[in-house]
Amino acid sequence: MHVTRRVAVLSPFVGGDYYGAIMGGLNRAAVADGCEIFALQTLDPGSHGSDFSGVPRVRLPISWRYVDAAVVMPGGIDTTYARLLRRSGHPVISVSYEMPGLECPTVSVDNRSGIRQAVRHLYGHGHTRIAFGGNLAVRDVRERYEGYLAQMRLLGLDPSPRLLFTASDNHETGGAELAESLLLAGMPATAIVIGTDRNAIGLRDRLVAEGIRLPEDLALVGFDDIAEARFLRPSLSSVVQPLDRIGTVAYELVRESFDDPGLVTLRTVPAAFVQRDSCGCHGEGMELSEPRARRQFTENMYLQQTLNAQYDLGRELLRTYEEDPRTMTWMARTPLTSGCLALWPCGEDGEPAGPASPEPPEPPEPPDLDDPLLTTVGTFRADGLPLAVPLGGTAPVSAFPPDGLFATADGASGDIVYVVPVRSTVRDWGYLSAVGHIQDITPPGRETLNHAAALLAVALDHDLILRSLHDQQERLRQAALHDQLTGLPNRTLLLDRMQQTELRAGRRGDEEMALLFIDLNGFKHVNDTLGHVAGDRLLVHVAECLSGVLRRTDTAARLGGDEFVVLLDGGSPEAAEQAVERIHAALAVPFEIDGHMVRASASIGVARTSRAPVDPDDLLRRADHAMYEQKLRTRGIPYRPTGTRG
Repeated sequence: MHVTRRVAVLSPFVGGDYYGAIMGGLNRAAVADGCEIFALQTLDPGSHGSDFSGVPRVRLPISWRYVDAAVVMPGGIDTTYARLLRRSGHPVISVSYEMPGLECPTVSVDNRSGIRQAVRHLYGHGHTRIAFGGNLAVRDVRERYEGYLAQMRLLGLDPSPRLLFTASDNHETGGAELAESLLLAGMPATAIVIGTDRNAIGLRDRLVAEGIRLPEDLALVGFDDIAEARFLRPSLSSVVQPLDRIGTVAYELVRESFDDPGLVTLRTVPAAFVQRDSCGCHGEGMELSEPRARRQFTENMYLQQTLNAQYDLGRELLRTYEEDPRTMTWMARTPLTSGCLALWPCGEDGEPAGPASPEPPEPPEPPDLDDPLLTTVGTFRADGLPLAVPLGGTAPVSAFPPDGLFATADGASGDIVYVVPVRSTVRDWGYLSAVGHIQDITPPGRETLNHAAALLAVALDHDLILRSLHDQQERLRQAALHDQLTGLPNRTLLLDRMQQTELRAGRRGDEEMALLFIDLNGFKHVNDTLGHVAGDRLLVHVAECLSGVLRRTDTAARLGGDEFVVLLDGGSPEAAEQAVERIHAALAVPFEIDGHMVRASASIGVARTSRAPVDPDDLLRRADHAMYEQKLRTRGIPYRPTGTRG
């Protein structure tokens, strides 16, 4: 049982210039208070984002044994899962995220004030036809629109519905949609405020391609102040969110929730307008100074290292034909310092037998969650020391990752534990956990662990396909070389064994090779009186008898029908006679078929080789001939054969 309080961050992605920046502030506040955070990615690896994929429908108690409180990022989980967390005694704090039907402490940026500053600034430039664009399905963007409406009315301007343009997402694709709507409407505005910077960038690129000049034809303001904003041409005016401060306030709400589990409050963090070229403030774009240049150089180097690591990672994980991805040696190609991979148990077909996906609809009050077992299949530690996690051990998903992984995380240096699903479009494999530095520069979804988990899922899929193909190839080989009914070698494999036995006999120089040709007596009578199924059972019984009395170096084969052949490795007359006696004795033991006692018997012909090279087909013909001679003489009565010699 852990002693240090741990705060789980449930987020669509576990890094990026939005989620990662908030996690950074949250982590610093937690470490200063003697606590630690860890991050759970709720979207499948490789997803575009909750805008496209929808809010993840998590229904497993992932890491719940370590959770003392949960901080939920926008789009991280749905209301049902948040209620389940609360019902299990875990305080839930929301970051700028509305979960209908759930009242909990929330921290949010003051979206309205930042937009009001932007509208006032544009009005100061003489703009009166100011439009708004964004994805109103998102709470933050709706609040920004409300701030726009309030400020337009305060200035005595008409916020006409024809000045509202909606997007289907918060990314560049949504911005391109806004641009198309503006163009179709005949460019009714001289300025526009956009709900997110990425929308603004998509709009900018589309309008510039159509010959629209910014800010001469259209002044533009975004929201978020992402890193690209200051380097665009023209540089993008925006509203900055103090993401680090949001994380700090989120942790303050965590602390208060420990003392007051019923706490419900809303804390807002002010936003600030940043003027640059795109609103008409020429020369206010990029700040040039030695500290900024050095900082930018450091960021560029970090991004280059990230790109190199992701290239190496892809190269490693796409070579599953060389090394099993479960060994986790590929993690050495990343900046991650330790890790653990746990998978759902696999069925006989090799497919992971993970929990079934939840199916709608759910009852008003969901039942307790299942807690299925995971098996640890791989561990990694960059310093080469052993990780205190036993391979092959099983534990419920609520106890993943193992506590030994938390011991390797140094929160004070910005390293935290991450947990991401390992899931492809067709298979749910399990979970990957790793320790690494909080990534707050790259866009959301481009962080190393999301990339690694997506590639790992593909690598495991590929590995399963290779294993399946290998098994299928082996089955085809077995089918080509063995009798389907009895499982004994067929004629093709028998001839190969004869060649190999002849080579061994030649090397020894003092042994011969013997072949016994066996034909069952009365087999047709069994088929005619008891049926073909009974006849098949008799053939299987004979095969079992032969396998049971022969030496490991001998080979029993079925040629077809009721004809069997035994190849003796070492063909002295004594060895052949002893083999014939053992076979007759085994077949003489009665056994039951459908209530009938059956006693098998056989005619056996023997052919032996000299040390000279021999033709396998010729040896088979001589053994067959010897069997027929024996059948004619004895009419199937067991005998002591004399055999024939080549």
